[in-house]
Amino acid sequence: MRALRWWGDLSPLVRAALLMLLGSSCVAVQLSAIRIASATLHPFEIALFRNLVGFLVILPFLGRLGLHTLRTRQPWHLALTSVGLLVSMVLFFMAVAELPLAEVMALSFTKPLFATLGAAVLLHEAVRARRWVAVLVGFLGVMIVLRPGTEAVSPYAAMILFSALVLAGVTLLIKRLTATESATTIVLYQAVFMTAMSVPLALLYWRTPGLAELPFLVVIGTLGTISWLCMTRAFALVDASVVLPFEFARLPLTALAAYLLFAEVPTVWTWLGGAVIFGSTAYITHREIRAAAASRAAAERATS
Repeated sequence: MRALRWWGDLSPLVRAALLMLLGSSCVAVQLSAIRIASATLHPFEIALFRNLVGFLVILPFLGRLGLHTLRTRQPWHLALTSVGLLVSMVLFFMAVAELPLAEVMALSFTKPLFATLGAAVLLHEAVRARRWVAVLVGFLGVMIVLRPGTEAVSPYAAMILFSALVLAGVTLLIKRLTATESATTIVLYQAVFMTAMSVPLALLYWRTPGLAELPFLVVIGTLGTISWLCMTRAFALVDASVVLPFEFARLPLTALAAYLLFAEVPTVWTWLGGAVIFGSTAYITHREIRAAAASRAAAERATS
C-alpha cells in the first residue's frame, strides 16, 4: 500500500517517464534473452513461446472484462493484422540472432517513417512538407547506420527494415480497426491468432527446449508483454509528444546489455544514425499530434 501511495503521489509526467524507462529496460533484456535462446533454438520456435507466454500473462486481465470482448465485426481483418505482426516478429528475431543489438534497435526506430509513407500513399492522408523532410532525414539516418558503399549491407539489416515496414502497415490497419473494435478485443484476438499461427512454423524446426533454455523463453514472453503494457500506460498518462523522447532510452540500455553480455561495442555510426532516425520520428509524431489537435479544434468550432 505504501508503494502504491508513493506511486500515486508522483506527477503523471514522472510516472510516464518511469514507465517508459522500465519498458525500455524490459526490451533490452528481452533482446539479450532472444540472442541467447537463438544459439540453440530456431526463431520460429522462440516466436511461439513469445506469443504463448505473452498470451498467458495477459489472460487473467482479459478474463475480468467479460465475454463481450469476444464480439468482433471484423475477424478477418484482425487475422490479417496478426499475420503481419507475426511476420514482423519472426524477421526481427532472426535479425537479433545475427546483428549487433544496438544496430537492431537503431534500425527498428524506422517504423514511424514507413507509417507516414503508408498513410500518404495508401490512406491518402495529407502529409505536409515538414513531415516529408523529417522522413527524408530519417532515411538519411538509416544510411548513416548501414553506410552502403563502405561495407556490404547485411541481409539481416534488410530484415529489420522490412520488419519495421510490415509493422507500420499493421499499425495503419489497426488504426482503422479501432473505429469498430475495442483495444481489448484487438489485443485478445491478436494474441490468440498469433499463438495459433506460430505452432506450425515452430514445428518445422522443433527442438524440445531443455531446462536451461526454458527460463529465457519465459523471460522473452513476459518482458515483451510487460514492455508493451508499460508503454501503453505511459502514452495514456501524458501526450505522446511529451513521453516519446524517453523511448530513445532503448538504444543506450540495449547497447549496455549487449556490451555486458556479449562484449558488443556499438560504432559511432550506430549512435549517430540512431539519433537521427529517432529525432525524425519524434518530430513526425509531434507534427501528427498538432495536426490532430488542430482538426479537432476546427471540428468543434464548426459544430458550435
